[in-house]
Amino acid sequence: MTRRVRLTDPGIMRLKPGMTDYTVWDTVTPGLGVRVRTSGFRGYVFHQRGQGNARRVSLGPVMLKSVGDARRECLSIQLDESPIGAGNGVMSGSSVPLFRDYVAGTWMDGHGHRWKPSTRRSVESLLRSRLLPVFGDLPLDRIAPADVDAWFERCTVVAPGNANRALALLRRIMEFAVTGGLIATNPARRTRMNPRPRLTRFLSAEEIVRLHDALDQCVDERHAWQRQADIVRLLLFTGCRKSEIKNLQWSEVDGDTLRLSDSKTGPRTVHLSVDARAVIDRQRCGNGAFVFPSPVNPGRPYGENLVLWYKVRERAGLSDVRLHDLRHTHASQAVMKGIPLPVVARLLGHSHVRMTMRYAHVGDREVVEAAERIGEAISQALDGSC
Repeated sequence: MTRRVRLTDPGIMRLKPGMTDYTVWDTVTPGLGVRVRTSGFRGYVFHQRGQGNARRVSLGPVMLKSVGDARRECLSIQLDESPIGAGNGVMSGSSVPLFRDYVAGTWMDGHGHRWKPSTRRSVESLLRSRLLPVFGDLPLDRIAPADVDAWFERCTVVAPGNANRALALLRRIMEFAVTGGLIATNPARRTRMNPRPRLTRFLSAEEIVRLHDALDQCVDERHAWQRQADIVRLLLFTGCRKSEIKNLQWSEVDGDTLRLSDSKTGPRTVHLSVDARAVIDRQRCGNGAFVFPSPVNPGRPYGENLVLWYKVRERAGLSDVRLHDLRHTHASQAVMKGIPLPVVARLLGHSHVRMTMRYAHVGDREVVEAAERIGEAISQALDGSC
């Protein structure tokens, strides 16, 4: 049965998906409707009737415009004006695929084979939660910069960091479409990402001591915390990522080195200090494959949340420190000891030295102190006191 109501923005947001796709038509603007798909996607459509013919025009997702904007766009179409949000394509008609079809086909075929399982899960999650519900049913050439800006602003209100990651993914997809000649320009290119702090928190020498004291206290109070405490210590001693330590296998331990077979940037070697080696040596028990096995299933890596970390950082007065900041602390200590950035990059497993440049400022204190000593020496020379 045909449904006709006076469309309103709150009413549109209350439309629920059914067993089949359906359309609710507006009683104010003839031909304007909202198409509700089984996937939950809601998009404006305009059924235009002309002299002897008719066509249905997609006006985009309801998330990107109000019903008032949609009504004005219908008027523009009736007056043979360019519809709002159109005009990005170099192809026309059925030759331009829908965003969801393009992503599932051409784009995945060109990129998916290079991804690690974790990368694939991340991409699929962003597509499923952020991109496909809004852009999935739009042809590539119907996605305009204004649409991207409106979508990004809505995402930013909920999760700024996740919005940045989704925008970066959308840019890559649309740039690939530009390269393939499907669209003329990338509609996501000029949307500005949310600013993020460039300086990462790292621990001072005094804070490192407080952290280790807090770890010792927690283990003394409850011996079951020992494994989690050792994981935290090893993160600081090695600068490894959490997943690299939690998934560490005995086959990757080779004397005073770790030969990681599958880190974020590919296989790499981590050299162990005396303290790091001692942490690994005291894990030897049983015949399992993992250095830190799951307490529930020893045949799997340690999959528990490191709840000890939250207890320890509060006790040490480090409530603003994240677990990943231990990796940055390892790097900052290296820089302050005068180790060149290219070497620090290898220590951390960075694929490019520019990723390590964020630590370049860490040694500024030593540079300032050196400048002051030099200035004092010159001043004394001028005074004739030396």
